[in-house]
Amino acid sequence: MDENAKSYEFQSEAKQVLELMIHSVYSNPDIFLRELISNASDALDKLRIESLSDETLDFDRDGARITVRISPDERTITVSDNGMGMTRDELVSFLGTIAKSGTKEFIAAMKEARSNSDLIGQFGVGFYSSFIVADRVTVDSRKAGTEESWLWESEGDGTFTLSPGSRASRGTDITLHVKERGSADEETPEFKNYLSRWTLREIIKKYSDFVSYPIYLDDKSEKKTDEAKEEPVNSMKAIWIRPESEVPPGDYNEFYHHLTHDWEEPMERIIYKAEGTNEFYALLYIPSRPPLDLFYRDGAHGISLYIRRVFIMNDCRDLIPEYLRFVRGVVDSEDLPLNVSREILQQDALTAMIKRGIVRKVLDTLRKMKSDRPDDYKKFWGMFGEALKEGIVADPKNRDAIMKLALFSSSKSGQTSLEGYVSNMKPGQKSVYYLAGGKADPLANSPKLEAFSDRGVDVLLLRDPIDEIWIPSVREYDSHPFVSVSSADIEIEGEAERKDEIETPKDDGFLSRLKDALKETDSLKQIEDVRYSSRLVGSPATFVQKGEPVSPQMRNFFKSMGQEVPPEHKVLEINAAHPIVKKFSSLEPDSSQARDWAVLLAGLASISDGEPIADAPAFMETLEKLLQRG
Repeated sequence: MDENAKSYEFQSEAKQVLELMIHSVYSNPDIFLRELISNASDALDKLRIESLSDETLDFDRDGARITVRISPDERTITVSDNGMGMTRDELVSFLGTIAKSGTKEFIAAMKEARSNSDLIGQFGVGFYSSFIVADRVTVDSRKAGTEESWLWESEGDGTFTLSPGSRASRGTDITLHVKERGSADEETPEFKNYLSRWTLREIIKKYSDFVSYPIYLDDKSEKKTDEAKEEPVNSMKAIWIRPESEVPPGDYNEFYHHLTHDWEEPMERIIYKAEGTNEFYALLYIPSRPPLDLFYRDGAHGISLYIRRVFIMNDCRDLIPEYLRFVRGVVDSEDLPLNVSREILQQDALTAMIKRGIVRKVLDTLRKMKSDRPDDYKKFWGMFGEALKEGIVADPKNRDAIMKLALFSSSKSGQTSLEGYVSNMKPGQKSVYYLAGGKADPLANSPKLEAFSDRGVDVLLLRDPIDEIWIPSVREYDSHPFVSVSSADIEIEGEAERKDEIETPKDDGFLSRLKDALKETDSLKQIEDVRYSSRLVGSPATFVQKGEPVSPQMRNFFKSMGQEVPPEHKVLEINAAHPIVKKFSSLEPDSSQARDWAVLLAGLASISDGEPIADAPAFMETLEKLLQRG
């Protein structure tokens, strides 16, 4: 230690705060280099800004640089810049920021730092990540426009020293003495890796590739030739901040491939720059095929967060809602703090603002695609529509916009939007009719649709489980209520006239015999009632439901999730004009025959609805018996 060095003590809570930084704030050791490079970039930015108003400061953009030097023999990593530098007092102030505050004050300072425009003011926060890998750190700094440099040194043990430095020009050198474990010869493997040129190159490419100043990597253990050309490690090509007119479309696609490892071209590209009080850039893509984990609970989201061109994290779920999880891309904020964590993001007002902007931009892009490129939009909907519909429940503020984007299969028009359905309603029709559950073909052939098809009334065919979740929460579209054609109490145009046309069997005790037979059959006791149907035209029977209809598909979905299945209130509707029903009703009252015909009609209703028969062996036995009778 220099005999002129003066020792200083951190505040009593310094160790506690350091532990918070290393173990809680920074869980990934690699980010120590990201933080130091970011601080160096901030120092260069600071010099550039100050030089605009101070003619004594000379900022040469071409000469600005950051250098990372490694010395495996000395076990050191040094990050150097030729930026603003710091005075003696600034070293004490900026590098003592954490030490000056207790834990509570430090957390408050982290929150406050989000709106702090002083770039160097954040230096003391990120700098302490150095102690993740180093047991001793030295900082040799000379402030631009001054003639003296100062050396700050600490082992992170509650004290630091200050002494005259040796830097001959403006800027800062931060040297990390990489930790050892046990004896001097026994190195911690992961820390030893940080003395490898290839490890540091990979970290720089991952976290700092888009820093706007060149980053050079110098390995003192390598022999250099005069012909060797020095090349920066980072690309400095933040494609999302360049004017769109200057970027060839092929470059955007190459970036998409690099970002997603998808070999196909994206379906849509979204470029967004938000200006004003808070600024951020977004370069987003909609893939041309759904990811394999689209409907996995723990599937990855596709948004990477950058802050001032510095990579922060992948899979940033707080910047995009769950129902847009298929979107891929990057978001680059000018205002978020570099030491932001997932926990902080969840509570950050700026994060919420960015999220709102992204959602609005994506939904506007989809609306434009739906209007201008309907064929492409149909392809998009076929791949991602089920996920997007989740937003109808999850995002009430954007519910109307999402409902206008939704496409549905229908019994009459093949595929339609809600707007299209309403515009093609029959005269006097007030309701939006739907049938939920199962695949499109069985739904399209359901006997519940017969009366609607007979009158030319369109019915939406809802195939996805999410449909039976959002419809009860929304209830209507454009003042038109959603009505399930599975409902026992449904009324449609012409209902009264059709009921008058129904041919009622001559035996007034027909329904009573059928009900009694159902009650005496164990597998059919869940059927609560039997009635004549006004919705059946060509089928003998179908099941409808009292109360809120819940499809068999939805019941299976609840079971698979381990949730309680809603009670089922089945009603068997029969077509009085069907030959089978006429045959049954014309027979003399007989309890055994009544049971056989009840089993047959209930089984046929299950088959027509695409449901499994409650007691398949009993149904087959009954069918065989009735066929033998002729």
